[in-house]
Amino acid sequence: MRLRQQTNKFKKDLRRMVRRGARVDDLAAVIDILAADTALPKACRPHKLVGDYADLWECHIAPDWLLIYELPEGVVLLHRTGTHADLFD
Repeated sequence: MRLRQQTNKFKKDLRRMVRRGARVDDLAAVIDILAADTALPKACRPHKLVGDYADLWECHIAPDWLLIYELPEGVVLLHRTGTHADLFD
């Protein structure tokens, strides 16, 4: 089981998503899968990022809700979460 760590930016992003009414249970389920070190479902569309987020991973919590994370040894490091517009515009 991997430890879970959050960046301050992730915490701020999460508060914004909660204010928008996002289902945090869906996010928690994906984080639990990552922490258990098992493969994410194909519906989450996990993939590596390039550019500003090079070497990080992204997956979909919902069609327009993303999670950007990193998997260093023994840790799930949660970098950002939000919509495409929040993260890439």
